[in-house]
Amino acid sequence: MSWPENRTPEHLLESDRAAGFDISADFRRFSQMNDVFTRAFWDKRVRSKDSDAFFASYRMEAAPRRGDGFTQADFALRNASWLISDMISERNAAEGEREGFQAPIRSSVPVADIQADLGGPADAAANIKRVARLFGADLVGITAIDLRWHYADRPDVREMKPVPNDLPPGLTHVIVMGHAMDFGLVETYPSALAGAATGREYSHEAAIVMQLAAYIRNLGYEAVASMNDTALVIPYAVKAGLGEYGRNQMVLTPEFGPRVRFSKIFTNLDMALDAVKPLGMAHYCQDCTACAAACPVKALPFGAPDFGEEVASGSPSTLRGVRKWSSNAEACFGYWTKIKTDCAICMRVCPFNRDYTRAADRLWRWLARRHMGAAGVKLARWWEARRGKRARLKPSQWWARGH
Repeated sequence: MSWPENRTPEHLLESDRAAGFDISADFRRFSQMNDVFTRAFWDKRVRSKDSDAFFASYRMEAAPRRGDGFTQADFALRNASWLISDMISERNAAEGEREGFQAPIRSSVPVADIQADLGGPADAAANIKRVARLFGADLVGITAIDLRWHYADRPDVREMKPVPNDLPPGLTHVIVMGHAMDFGLVETYPSALAGAATGREYSHEAAIVMQLAAYIRNLGYEAVASMNDTALVIPYAVKAGLGEYGRNQMVLTPEFGPRVRFSKIFTNLDMALDAVKPLGMAHYCQDCTACAAACPVKALPFGAPDFGEEVASGSPSTLRGVRKWSSNAEACFGYWTKIKTDCAICMRVCPFNRDYTRAADRLWRWLARRHMGAAGVKLARWWEARRGKRARLKPSQWWARGH
């Protein structure tokens, strides 16, 4: 079934335009059963001995081998970084829920009977953002709930069958939080060591999103904590003013480039919404193909954003009906399974993946984001080309640095 009446809700039209969202009459809500990671458990086109071994490697079945970045210590650090996230995601697996990934995170905190008065929407937003940062969120934005981005269904992980993807009624707002990944670890992609950057933030965000949801529930408002589950987070992050969508299929943020994981909270607390921000980063992407060129399996597109017809025709893992850059999810995940860890070469080589504590990198970002117009962008491209191909940091060098 297509989106009801194939129309964008009236109250979202303006923010859609600001975000550059182009949604066709063929738009379909995405079934989480078709997420490539979910398909690896039920779809023989994706599941293989390699994919089974990939998931097993995150437990005690890691296969350390010769090769910098793939030693026992590298796998041990990666797997330890996932520990807190794993504890949350596995606690209700017997009931078919993989919380934070294929089901929202359950709360043990009841909603208080009395609703606290936080002032007006602007005051409430400021309050929530302050608490989110206190708990450890690096970025925080607020946007309106938008069911177009919610999964049409979610998997029951016991039998990998689709079940309803329901939330409590009356939710109106979404709090989106960004969690920055460690720059040094990201510089070692692809390696098992680099995977610790991903796992560390999933564990961090699991704690942060649960704590903030508990705070809101104690204030007397509904709050549902969510990580990769329930809804696509990229459109929510863009609508919350946190970044722009890049060729590498990631949200590009001014503060950290693509080096960010996202979590979200669905709530009925009335807060001021953040505006979509034109950041100039997606514009830079239009003529930059660094990520596509560096992808070892050529899973990323070189051309302009489109509705993904060519990719979608052969892949249920592609969102249909939205003009954007689309990847070959099967090729990407297939490479992950071969190396037994996540690959984020596209993140590492992105020109916006920089250490912005350095003045030179901040100047480059200022130019690349069109603050000096077309001439500034041209200078930024020249500067990036002059810097040349970005060498991967050897994992052994990361270990030798001392931290």
